[in-house]
Order: sequence, then structure tokens, then C-alpha cells
Amino acid sequence: MHPVLRTLLQRLALGALTLFAVSIIIFSIIEFLPGDFATKTLGQSATPETVKAFEHEIGIDRPAVTRYLEWIGKAAKGDFGASFASTGDTRRSVVSIIAPRLRNTLFLASLTALIAVPLALGLGVLAALYRNSWFDRIVNTLTLTTISSPEFFLAYVLMLFLAVKVHWFPVLSDLNPEDGLTTSLYKAAMPALTLTLVIVAHMMRMTRAAIISLLASPYIEMARLKGIPPGQVIVRHALPNAWAPIVTVVAFNLAYLVIGVVIVEKVFVYPGIGQLMVDSVGAHDVPVVQACALVFASAYILLNLLADVISIVTNPRLLHPR
Repeated sequence: MHPVLRTLLQRLALGALTLFAVSIIIFSIIEFLPGDFATKTLGQSATPETVKAFEHEIGIDRPAVTRYLEWIGKAAKGDFGASFASTGDTRRSVVSIIAPRLRNTLFLASLTALIAVPLALGLGVLAALYRNSWFDRIVNTLTLTTISSPEFFLAYVLMLFLAVKVHWFPVLSDLNPEDGLTTSLYKAAMPALTLTLVIVAHMMRMTRAAIISLLASPYIEMARLKGIPPGQVIVRHALPNAWAPIVTVVAFNLAYLVIGVVIVEKVFVYPGIGQLMVDSVGAHDVPVVQACALVFASAYILLNLLADVISIVTNPRLLHPR
């Protein structure tokens, strides 16, 4: 078997095993959430018989192991059950609740990635090209400032200046299904800008460090001796060989975009899966919380698996074994 194929199969098996372990952790943690959904929904005046009947209706009176096996078995088929917040004949499926929210989150993450990844790579290449210059110092200072600031702080600062002071963008990013692409981009601009400031620093600094570490290599020195311009040396010779660490950091930050949008979505009231998860935790809507957490875990594992695949494919020793 080819080393690349064997390594990919190993990574896939490890990813599946990791996701299984994470599902156990998710289910166990949610089991220990404080409060009781039945009592909270029915009120303190509900009789024990009413509470027991309600728990039987939504299925939380069964043993935890039984409920986990049933949940993970259905989740593997794409069925996350019905929301506790809707009971009786009108119970909504978790998939129907999550699907539009997940679409909004992926839209926000894609918009941020389209801005942040080219910007980070460009700043990293320029910072390596003009190392120790005033441009390099300014970029490093700005990125260190943004990377050291919490997401909610950056969100409120941008909200104050861009929404309250100059009125360029709306304070709340309340996307609607009937909004067109232009309106959606306008409403998602503030949370996308906040996430861009957070993640661009990691990618830019890794790009700069990876390229600088290669500038002392013999083949780079030979390219310089041939009279190749410095920018061409970096773009055509140094950057292709620095893809492995850069791609890994990019994948980590893209994973953060999917799972780390909870705070940003909550600040801007963005109708994504992060805000849905926070609201569902407060409402003790266990099936929705479990599904949201499993979606986050799956996205993080898949993006890290993608980073491993790209790192393997860009490794000549694995592509061309002796």
C-alpha cells in the first residue's frame, strides 16, 4: 500500500475514534448540567406525577447508557431526535432547527476565511520580505495586540466605532432568510471583521516564521546569487516549501471559525449555531445542545484531518517513496 494512502486511512480511523470519544464526553457533560428541564418547563407548581409523565414523554426517564446508545446510533444516520422545547404532536426535529443556523455560521466562516487567509498570507510574506523594517514592526505590533484581546472586547470596540459612532454597519447582525447576498454581506460584516482580527495574527506570524526559517537554506542562497529578485525568491522558492506549517495553522484557524464563533455570534445576535447552542443550554434543550456540540466537534476534527492530509501530500518523501 502506498504510504500516503496508508497514512490517510490511519488518520481517518483516528478521527472516527476521536469523534466517538468526544461524543461520550459531550453526552456525559450535558448529563451533569444543573437544573431540570421538566421542572423548568412545567413550573414549580407541577405535581410529581405531571413531571414524571412529562419526562416519560420526552424520554429522559430512561437510563443514561440506553439514551446514549440510542442517540449516537441515530446521530450516525443524521437523526438527532426532536427538540425538548416543542412537545406533543408539534415537536420539531433538531435537524430542522440546526440546518438554517448552521448555514448562517458557515456563511460567516466562509466570508471571514475569504478575507483573513489571503490577508494573513500577504502580510506574512511582506513581513518576511521586509524583515526588521518599520513595516514588519508595525504589523507584528498590531497582530500581537489583536491576538491578545478577547473576542468580545474587539467586538464591542468595533461596534462602538463602526456602528455607533460612524453608523457604517448595523449594531445587530440579524440575518433573515429572505435577505439577498448584498444585504447578508452587509449584516455579517461586523462579526466577520471581528473574527478576521482574531485569526489573522496566528496565520500571519506562522507564515512569516516559516519563510524566514527557510531564507538561510542553501537553495535560497543559490537563488539569490543568481540575481533573482527577493520577492520572487520568497514567492516561488521559499513559500512552496513552507506550506506544511502554514496549512496546519490555517486549518486550525478555520476550525476555530466554526467552533469559536459562539461569543461573536452572541455579541452581535447573529443567528448562527453558536447562539443557538447558548440559548439551548439556558433552556435545557438537551437534544439541540448535544447536536450543536457534536457538529462543532466534527468540524474541528475534519478540518484538522484536512490539515494532516495537505501536510502529507506536500511532503515529497511520502509522495515519492524509494
